[in-house]
Amino acid sequence: MADYRNNMARFGTTASRAGTDIDEGLRSYMLKVYNYMALALAVTGLAALGTYTLAASNPAFAQLIYVSPLKWVVMLAPLAMVFFLSFRINSMSVGAAQLSFWIYSALVGLSLSSIFLVFTGASITQTFFVTAASFGALSLYGYTTKRDLSAMGSFLIMGLFGLIIASLVNLFLQSSAMQFAISVIGVLIFAGLTAWDTQKIKNMYDYVAHDETMLGRSAIMGALSLYLDFINLFMFLLQFLGDRR
Repeated sequence: MADYRNNMARFGTTASRAGTDIDEGLRSYMLKVYNYMALALAVTGLAALGTYTLAASNPAFAQLIYVSPLKWVVMLAPLAMVFFLSFRINSMSVGAAQLSFWIYSALVGLSLSSIFLVFTGASITQTFFVTAASFGALSLYGYTTKRDLSAMGSFLIMGLFGLIIASLVNLFLQSSAMQFAISVIGVLIFAGLTAWDTQKIKNMYDYVAHDETMLGRSAIMGALSLYLDFINLFMFLLQFLGDRR
């Protein structure tokens, strides 16, 4: 009987240590994801501000990236880069994936620099902090909730496709009412996606924890998902909170 109790005690201790290792590993993994995302946002912000500053002091450069046909390259380059990263991530080293992520975030900054032409700097800053607070609360919910958000995620993905189609249609209609509706729906969709993506990233840890390379790639892709949620949430909120010039 004593041996049985001793064996059970050893099993309990081993299980407790394993659980502690998983918790510590998960915290480290999620911290890496958030650090990657934060650094990408910093790169985007600096690239956007730097591009706008250069354009404001150099009319020829402004004409080149905001008016000439090159503007379509500036707009579409981030889309091409995110597809490249998504499809090639499994064949890339962690270092190459990181570099691709930083390049992508800089291209997004170049594309988003035009918001400084439309909105005041103070309202952009204010909207950024509102977005950061909202994102933090939503991501925390996604991380801590015991509820399975998979069904909600599938619904949100379908809504996202509908949102993209509506946005493309409104490029031709130029309806202010439709744009308002798109912005409201966009905020709701990306608020939900923030929570769902956080839970999905958390759950992914169990599948990649055994392989350091897979863990590194997964952290980058997780950061990319949350980065996209943040950027889109920011852009839709800016439609409400931004003061136009």
